[in-house]
Amino acid sequence: MNRSVVLAISGASGAVYSVRLLQQLVASAVPVELTVSEAGCQVIQQELGIELDSNQIQIDALLDYQIPGCQPLEIPPLRQVRAYQYKDLMSPIASGSHRTLGMVVCPCSGGTLGSIASGNSGNLIHRGAEVHLKERRKLILVTRETPLSAIAIENMDRVTRAGAVVLPASPGWYHGVQSIGDLVDFVVARILDQLEIENQLMNRWGADTPDE
Repeated sequence: MNRSVVLAISGASGAVYSVRLLQQLVASAVPVELTVSEAGCQVIQQELGIELDSNQIQIDALLDYQIPGCQPLEIPPLRQVRAYQYKDLMSPIASGSHRTLGMVVCPCSGGTLGSIASGNSGNLIHRGAEVHLKERRKLILVTRETPLSAIAIENMDRVTRAGAVVLPASPGWYHGVQSIGDLVDFVVARILDQLEIENQLMNRWGADTPDE
């Protein structure tokens, strides 16, 4: 397996972003190492109607889900996704010796942000983030909550100074929005840009058509 992207899904609203990101990574033949918290599974079920078990994540259910307004992606038969239980600190992504392209926490709840900011590794999501910070690898935290408390702002500042990228799920409207899917793809495209993974999910500023 080539170097992977670690995708961690915590218990914030915005599950559609994580599912679309997973689909796009797999469609782009990028290996993914996936972990979903118990709260993340509950949010996915509530928002998307997909029943997940954090102990045995049903990857196909996420890859096969059709997001309203999003263009279907070609998912290859060979699906390079490995799932780890979110409390399994013996998994590869808990170690700095396991090399990756980067890690995305999407969506990133306020509690997960706080744990990462304080270095309190209570589960695999926190530990994976800690590893990426200490190894100076790309760590992208897709926050979604609004409004923000002073504590959340301080935590964002702290993780940013530690090397993370705080990427709020705040879609733009300048790219010709026709559906909710366009807003979802805007955020996912910005995440992929941070990982330097080519994509054609949105029209870029100054371009009339999606990137060739």
